[in-house]
Amino acid sequence: MPLGMRSSSDVEYSAVGEGLGMRDFWLYVWLRRMSVVAAHTISLGLFIIIAILSRPGTSLFSWHPFCMSLGFCLCMTEGILLFSAEGNPFCFKSRKWKVNLHWFFQALLLVCGATGFSFMVASKNIKEHSHFTSWHSLLGVTTMAATVLQAMFGVLLLFPNLISTYSFPRWRLYHATCGLVAYLLATVTVMSAMFTDWFQASVTGVIWYIFLLLPLFPASVVMNQITSAFLPKKKITS
Repeated sequence: MPLGMRSSSDVEYSAVGEGLGMRDFWLYVWLRRMSVVAAHTISLGLFIIIAILSRPGTSLFSWHPFCMSLGFCLCMTEGILLFSAEGNPFCFKSRKWKVNLHWFFQALLLVCGATGFSFMVASKNIKEHSHFTSWHSLLGVTTMAATVLQAMFGVLLLFPNLISTYSFPRWRLYHATCGLVAYLLATVTVMSAMFTDWFQASVTGVIWYIFLLLPLFPASVVMNQITSAFLPKKKITS
């Protein structure tokens, strides 16, 4: 397909709920805007709280929750939500700047993930503990693998000369789908961390249940954003 030309799939479409005129309904617009702002706030709040609880620098292990929360709670969320039209705190209108910032967050995510993983391995080696014996650790490894895979798809999009123009939309869909899977895996991994002895020693009672449910809200916002953008598009008929 020649560059600059649009196919029938590029026409205006209706995501879930928007085909009923919800796109222009003021209450719907404000609810979406508030939900995105809340997702930003929760992801930042989770990172800050986990950073306080982990007290980075007090031990090798302390860097693991700090790095992982910075990467997967904050950077991963912000790297996706900056493409949202509602509640974007970065105020970038240019898609080029959004893509560049998205790659910055994703690169930082990979660095934080690798660093946090290394500190966990080093801590277990010093204490002579077995590796990958819990659901949290197994989910963490799976999340890291999915994150690396979606980054590989993203590299192909960053350098489109590596792929044909015809297959570009397909690779973009692969990148988004793998990114969504990685984000949902990261959400489950963060929730499983709250069942560990380390977290339950610091947070108990009703507050623990609140923390357990908090990651689900940003995940629902991210899932809605990605599925609305990449689900089969339904043409709007007047």
